[in-house]
Amino acid sequence: MKIAVVGWGSLVRDPRELRAAANFAPNGPLLPIEFCRVSRGRRLTLVIDETFGAVCTTYSAPSALDTLDAAMKNLHAREDMRDAKGVGFVEVASGKRSDIAMRRHPEAVATIAAWAQSNGYDAAIWTALASNFDEPDKGGELFSVTAAIRYLEALQGQDEAGFASAVHYIRNAPSEVETPVRDEVARRWPAATA
Repeated sequence: MKIAVVGWGSLVRDPRELRAAANFAPNGPLLPIEFCRVSRGRRLTLVIDETFGAVCTTYSAPSALDTLDAAMKNLHAREDMRDAKGVGFVEVASGKRSDIAMRRHPEAVATIAAWAQSNGYDAAIWTALASNFDEPDKGGELFSVTAAIRYLEALQGQDEAGFASAVHYIRNAPSEVETPVRDEVARRWPAATA
């Protein structure tokens, strides 16, 4: 089975234990991506978001594993997810789709399925985590670019090292991932000042 791993953030530049048969290349499907998830490290991380995401070129790499289950377990381990259901998938021949991805971003699932089929893949997998920005212990309000900047400003006031890590993460996302939050961070905190 030929399986594509689709990525757009730290997975691309730091695959660690992900078992890929080749390096990631910027040839993945166009997907709505934004920095609207607060990670365990308090960084704003990239997720597919059909409401707030900017359409961006993503990356893909062929998995070195030949079963969908093994490839999904490998991505789950690399992403250090609490729940294995956070790995999205499409299987071209059977039409099977990840239930959670279908709830979180159904249009993106259709885009990934069409892309996988047109590129000769039997399946595709990706990190299908959702925005959690509105949760009380995260951003604590509905996501917007203004809310994301407010979150980063508060982080800067509370934890300078955490803030520096958060801004570094945003700046070091793949260059193809151009989002409103990334643009506003570049304006608000030019590289020489943060």
